Amino acid sequence: MKPAESYILNQEEPFKSILVHVQFLIEKNFPEVDLRFKWKIPYYFLNNTPFCYLNSPKKKKYVDVCFWVTSPLSNYNEFLITDNRKVVKSLRYFNLSDINEKVLLSVLSEAYNKKGKGYFKKKAM
Repeated sequence: MKPAESYILNQEEPFKSILVHVQFLIEKNFPEVDLRFKWKIPYYFLNNTPFCYLNSPKKKKYVDVCFWVTSPLSNYNEFLITDNRKVVKSLRYFNLSDINEKVLLSVLSEAYNKKGKGYFKKKAM
């Protein structure tokens, strides 16, 4: 089992279920992504470039699906959390029922379509 998959499966509920569901949606809709384990969290790479990452901070009790953006995303920007971060925005989930698949897939698609622009141009570490 990959370390990223172990990270997901070793989370407490409801975070494990959230992560598994998000993993399924990402891999089903973007089959060319590659799940890796970087900086102790699951990262999805697209052509060796970071696409998005999943984070479940134990003390905070939520799951973040994070994206690097150098300009605002136009779809569902009102759902994106910045937490005073300059280039990272995220969709945050506290429960499985919080996931709006339409919003998640729209934001993922927009981030996917912006690959090669801004921070997506940088080489993967």
